[in-house]
Amino acid sequence: MKLATQYTRASMLVTVIVLLIAGGIYYFAISYIADQQFDHDLTEELGEMTGFIQQHQRFPKPFEFDSYQAKFEPVKQYMPPRFVDTLMKGSEESYRAIIAIVKLKGLNYRMTIIASKESTENLLQLIFIITLILTAVLLIALFLTNRMLLKDLWQPFYTLLKRLNDFSFTGQGGKDQSHIRIDEFRELQTAIHTMEGKAAAEYEALKTFTENASHEMATPIAVITTKLDNLIQDETLTEVHLAQLQDIYNAGNKLSRLGQSLLLLVKIDHQLIKDTAPIQLDQLINEKIGQLAELIAEKSIIMATHLRPVNIVVSPYLIDILLNNLLGNAIRHNQYSGHIKINLNERQLVISNTGTNQALDSTKIFERFQKDPASEGAGLGLTIARNICHRYNWELAYAFESPFHKFTVNL
Repeated sequence: MKLATQYTRASMLVTVIVLLIAGGIYYFAISYIADQQFDHDLTEELGEMTGFIQQHQRFPKPFEFDSYQAKFEPVKQYMPPRFVDTLMKGSEESYRAIIAIVKLKGLNYRMTIIASKESTENLLQLIFIITLILTAVLLIALFLTNRMLLKDLWQPFYTLLKRLNDFSFTGQGGKDQSHIRIDEFRELQTAIHTMEGKAAAEYEALKTFTENASHEMATPIAVITTKLDNLIQDETLTEVHLAQLQDIYNAGNKLSRLGQSLLLLVKIDHQLIKDTAPIQLDQLINEKIGQLAELIAEKSIIMATHLRPVNIVVSPYLIDILLNNLLGNAIRHNQYSGHIKINLNERQLVISNTGTNQALDSTKIFERFQKDPASEGAGLGLTIARNICHRYNWELAYAFESPFHKFTVNL
């Protein structure tokens, strides 16, 4: 959930709670004030009726006091005046009443003077409705204000977030925003700008070091290989010496391939290979099969292909490496008189090969330097293939469907 949404919900919840509490306090305050006013009026009315009774020595007629209703009941004992809320028979209205004792001709009578609270209740209902309307209006205004205001306030944050998401070591850095009014966002922009500069500088230094190291390694390895070629051709060497030189020669070649593979991974990961061209993938696969025909024939592998025409726009260099790695693995790890099946359509490329009758660890085969102990490779072929697929938002997946090891590129 977004921060702005959480803030809006919290502020609206607090507002509702405060308004409900304030409305309740307001309601009870108005009720208390109204009761006090009723009690004052009833007290005055009590005084007037008591005076009337003492002066005329009779109870007043109903028409002589239009605003109030009074009733008299004989009682034996005296009680102090008191105020009560009551109801009238046959009426749903509530009333406020004062009960007091008056004397008439030596007898005690309980006098109850009643006043209707209808007007006060109507006022309270009106206040309640107005409070609800004001609450709804306030909530709507608060929601719209937060929505518009917070959207404007948080816009620099989303701009900076996009800048971080779009950041690339090889791309151009985003431009600073000069109109940011929020101090914290200005500080964040400065921090991002500084981070981008440091990251770009460190990346450039690492890239330069990798390229220089690869270049410097290539020269002595080439010298070693050349010298070994000459030594191997020396007829005076014994078979033991030749075997040792051959091991050194193979190790030198492996070291050379390892350096080239690591440098290629760096270039792929940081998108330093940017050439693209339309490629007829089915034709390219057929060409690769032709180039690898000797290796296929050496193991008497039976090849089956079902290729539909597929056009893609990729780097010719990278797609060539991808096919070399996948097809090379399918041949290298296959068995004699084994099978290779290649299926291609608009959605996926599937290369299946026979081999060991045991599934590979799908969680590790695409990691660097994960390989069969008997393999002479560097353990980077599938890692390079996976990174090339990621470069074009493809998915490279592995599955074992006995007796076939299946590698699928979802295009």
